[in-house]
Amino acid sequence: MRFLRVSLNHICQGTRRLRTSSLLPQTRDSQQFFPNDVLDIPELDAHNIVSSKDTGHVRQVHHHLENRGALKVNLGFPDPNSDYLQQLVLSLHGQYGHGLPFSHSSSRGWFRDVRPQPETLEHRAISETMGHFPWHTDSCYETEPARFFALHVLQHDRLGGGTLSLLSIDLLLRSIPSSAKLALSEPEFRLAVPLEFSKGEQNAIIGNLLSMDGKYTRLRFREDIVTPLSARADAAFHELLHSLAQQKTTNAQHLRSEALPQGSIILLDNGRWLHSRNHVRDHKRHLRRVRWDARPFGKHVSIA
Repeated sequence: MRFLRVSLNHICQGTRRLRTSSLLPQTRDSQQFFPNDVLDIPELDAHNIVSSKDTGHVRQVHHHLENRGALKVNLGFPDPNSDYLQQLVLSLHGQYGHGLPFSHSSSRGWFRDVRPQPETLEHRAISETMGHFPWHTDSCYETEPARFFALHVLQHDRLGGGTLSLLSIDLLLRSIPSSAKLALSEPEFRLAVPLEFSKGEQNAIIGNLLSMDGKYTRLRFREDIVTPLSARADAAFHELLHSLAQQKTTNAQHLRSEALPQGSIILLDNGRWLHSRNHVRDHKRHLRRVRWDARPFGKHVSIA
């Protein structure tokens, strides 16, 4: 069986564009989940841990996050503790005012390990299961969702699963009528807090799904936890779902393990890209996630 090849061309000013092209036979699974295997996002190399403090390197990271909202970093050294990523976030905070992450716990600090967990009766995040995780933005149920997040690949899925798929919010919104966008910008949606992230008595928030943040329109979305609270909100939400059904088959971009192997880091602007993950096949797949720069999502948010 042949795998995707990653072509590292288009070298320009120290930044590469990541492109993947499929050499896999057109199986039923690949036709269903991967109609578009071309990814074009900026790509940087980090040759050592010092890169995370280097002014020029940090400037490039910031530039690509601001302009493209997506970036892949290739680590040229072992980093089992994600020291590069931790220092990079500190550098973005110091040089560009990014808000620092919240700690998950005293032992975990900023990071959360994302890997399949043993079956238990406890509620687990979907990211910690082997199952498909549909399209969403991270922490969309928070009154102040993280603006950015990053995933450090400590062990990629060696069995062909766990593909990260991306969809630009700009492309998603392109075919949605202005009236629907206006309705999506109003505080007429209930977003339930998933049980595994429940915080005491707060079990939902009421707010908008679209928000203008400077020159960009941002979205928060996870279909299974959103409930429209009015007829116009319901109609607009269905317009959004209809566009997603179309765009994910034509404009979704897919990062298989060959394009995002061990030692890679993907950084995303959380409100400008939807992401999803197909079924994990390798029980030892292991990513480490950090979210940072939490901000209010527009002006329309209340606790349900």
